[in-house]
Amino acid sequence: MDEIVREYPFRFVLSLAPLVEFWNQTVDSVNGARGRMLDAIREELAQAPELMEPIEDLSVLERHHGLVGTLMSAVFPPALWEARALAALVPYSLDPFLCSPAFENLVLNADGSYKGRPALEGEAYVMARLMRAYFLILRECYGIDEGLYQPLIQIVPHPETGLERYIRFKPELGFVEIRNLGGPETLTERQKADILNHLSEPQILREILPPENFEFRGFTIVEAMDVTAAEVLSALDRDLIDKSTIVTQDGFLRLQQRLRTLYGQPDLVASVAAVQGDQTFLLSTGCEMKCNCIFGDTTHVPTSYFVGSVYERAIDKGGVLRIRDLLEEPNRTPADEESLRNDVRALMVAPLLFQGQLIGTLKLASPRPGAFGARDELVAHQLLPMFSVALKQALDKLDNDVDTLIKQKCTAVHHSVEWRFKKAVLDHLENLHRGNVQEMENIVFRDVYPLYGSSDIRGSSYARNAAIRDDLTEHLNLALDVLRKAWEARRLPILQELLHQVSEHLDWIQDGIGTGEEMAVMTFLRNEVEPVFKPLKTFGLRVVEAIAAYHREIDASKGTVYSKRKDFEESVALFNERLSSYLESEEAEAQAIFPHYFDKHQTDGLDYVIYMGASMVEDGEFDDLYVRNLRIWQIIVACGIAWHADQLKSVLKIPLEATHLILVNHNPLSISFRFAEKRFDVDGAYNIGHEIIRSRIDKAMVKGGRERLTQPDRIAMVYSRPEEASEMLSHISFLQAEGFLGPEVEHLDLDDLQDVKGLRALRVGVNLDSAALRQRMDRLSSQPPIPARRVG
Repeated sequence: MDEIVREYPFRFVLSLAPLVEFWNQTVDSVNGARGRMLDAIREELAQAPELMEPIEDLSVLERHHGLVGTLMSAVFPPALWEARALAALVPYSLDPFLCSPAFENLVLNADGSYKGRPALEGEAYVMARLMRAYFLILRECYGIDEGLYQPLIQIVPHPETGLERYIRFKPELGFVEIRNLGGPETLTERQKADILNHLSEPQILREILPPENFEFRGFTIVEAMDVTAAEVLSALDRDLIDKSTIVTQDGFLRLQQRLRTLYGQPDLVASVAAVQGDQTFLLSTGCEMKCNCIFGDTTHVPTSYFVGSVYERAIDKGGVLRIRDLLEEPNRTPADEESLRNDVRALMVAPLLFQGQLIGTLKLASPRPGAFGARDELVAHQLLPMFSVALKQALDKLDNDVDTLIKQKCTAVHHSVEWRFKKAVLDHLENLHRGNVQEMENIVFRDVYPLYGSSDIRGSSYARNAAIRDDLTEHLNLALDVLRKAWEARRLPILQELLHQVSEHLDWIQDGIGTGEEMAVMTFLRNEVEPVFKPLKTFGLRVVEAIAAYHREIDASKGTVYSKRKDFEESVALFNERLSSYLESEEAEAQAIFPHYFDKHQTDGLDYVIYMGASMVEDGEFDDLYVRNLRIWQIIVACGIAWHADQLKSVLKIPLEATHLILVNHNPLSISFRFAEKRFDVDGAYNIGHEIIRSRIDKAMVKGGRERLTQPDRIAMVYSRPEEASEMLSHISFLQAEGFLGPEVEHLDLDDLQDVKGLRALRVGVNLDSAALRQRMDRLSSQPPIPARRVG
């Protein structure tokens, strides 16, 4: 520190003259004891004129120790001298010439040097001292009070613990005079502006106010104050702004060291855990510093593990729980016993909350019973808000990293299985962190029950082809009208040939539109017919009007007549939108009852697949009651879709009818996520049969005839085993009694499909006039969908 002080460019002189002047001004007019004291001081000063001169040699003070003490009593009252860390310094230096015993014990070594180190070191330390001097010059000499004084902090080791203590020197400059030895008496407006624009740049200030032109004379009074708590709390706040600090080894160890300094306990161990749903994650711990759960080798443990422990007690309390000695606590849980095995005796545990929601816990532990007192508990309360914000930021970043990787690897993931993907991603990130570069683990759900249903638009392909044919017919007729009027105006053979070709295309499309035929017609019109319109415009007004009529009917974006197809596509879009919206409302209610994987596809109609089972639920709790419940739900949903389809007939431009199919399968199967295709698929050759049936069943025919299995306003339920039929008949009977279904049930054998034999079906009509059905539809349409329960 002395070497740094020597680099100080300003002149500073120790002088007691300002102190003597203080005595003269405050005591001169006073009679009595203090007046007599001043008279005595004057007499002694007359015998020691060197005290009124600049003091270069500190031994002068020693020779007049008694008189100096009397003078300094105006600054340091005797009552404070023994209790507070006070000192008098050479002005704008750190050289003490008088200091109290408390100041010596706190910050000075035996040889008079300072303990520890400045909080600011090197150039930053010199810069801070320079700026303090310039700010004082500007204020005292030029009336510019714009400076921000950076406090002088010394970091001193604690004599017993060795932990850092932060000591702040609080200066009092009332006995410092500034002498202008050649600097400007006043500043121009330009100089003032330059100074204000460059207050933090001493090299600019030196050009205007050279330091050799100013002298500091007198002495500085300082009080050394322990500000460890405030400085550490401020440092913790700065550290925790960095999102990575709380979840990285180096960052958290730095936090733990600050906490040890704050509490004065070198053996303190800190840890932060995150609580998400039914899981607890240990993000950081000062003793193990690795990505594992609090008490195990996995990345997380169920929150239920902590029931009854000190952690749950702290959460229930809603604040800091202080335990004097964990060994003395009755009814210890396995979590508490694990803490004891980790040499934890005294501890403080507190919940970390964000916007009123529990997101984690902070634990401060010590191997010494009784290590934490009431004051420590109060300090812990100050830590909670900053740790809560830091944990929330860290969790948000972690969620963002996980979601990003999931989107890269898996695209969108259904919320019911998101927990499993997050676990796989966390394991993957942990492996990468450890240098183990490998692909994410395969995600397989075993023994899940599949449920499949579809509602297709009856004859959608035929209706679409008919719309295309009608539009092309209209387009060709418009072209025919132009060519006929042109032929009537000028009987050119080429026009007769084009008329013949257009007529052939009209005849050609009347039998139906095959693959590529629409494009062939459009190519003919664009390449052969439309190019002749330009010269035909000279054939007279009737031809010009026919060409204008042709272009009016052509859709600019499609390049052809787009009327019937527009009606059809708008009808299909409205049909799908209404049915899909209804299905999503039903699915939200079903999801709230029990979580399951749900995937919906929409083309001409819609179909969906559901998977549910113990392996798809994070806690593993499952019962086939929920499967049977969903099978009833499937029938009700098919009834609801049929009802909506019937309601839409009166508003659609192209009337559409829907057919409804349910595939019943009591055999559980396994599904796995295909990362290449980014979708779920059945796993294993044994299970592929279900997928084959699902892909082909919509074409099924009733055995012995030409009747399609699926019919409008009826629900077909396909099965292969007698017990499947028995269950569905039970559900049908119940829903008939409720009024959803009609009274007749058909038992049907089905024609064999490719690679699929022996399928049978039940078919039952929907009671479209059912009061129960209408009541259910009204209820779902009058309220927003219920948010699905998030799993994990």
